[in-house]
Amino acid sequence: MATPSKRQALKRHGSLNATPEAIRAESFTEHPEFFDPEDKLQVRYEMLRAPSKGEMTVSQACRDFAVSRQTFYQVKRAFEAEGVAGLAEHKRGRKGPLKASVEVVEFLQSAKAEDPGRSGADLAAMVAERFGIQLHRRTAERLLRQKKKPSGMQQAP
Repeated sequence: MATPSKRQALKRHGSLNATPEAIRAESFTEHPEFFDPEDKLQVRYEMLRAPSKGEMTVSQACRDFAVSRQTFYQVKRAFEAEGVAGLAEHKRGRKGPLKASVEVVEFLQSAKAEDPGRSGADLAAMVAERFGIQLHRRTAERLLRQKKKPSGMQQAP
């Protein structure tokens, strides 16, 4: 088991296993001085290592490490692609900012105002032609639903 300082470090780095009591793998129960069920990266590494060495089947690893087969194979793919860094959980969702600047949003709004019947696909095509930016039709539609923020205005203290 982790010491309080190790537990804090694991939590700070997002690698604290939320359900250490669910880990039933023999290595973790027989050698707690080395194997720490609270260390998510260690758990994931051992979950992949044991089946790869023929020490257990994938089904048994899923049971002993309390994960679904889908999770096992997702972790395996991430490990194969990124090495040990792939064992860490990554943020989900958008990886960066939207491509749409205020200028693009204003362009979309004026184009829609000129012809309210324009579809999101038409608007996205217009943005691609004018700005060289590829937007999905739904992104164009979503940008139109957002409230326009006044540009160039400063907030009073």
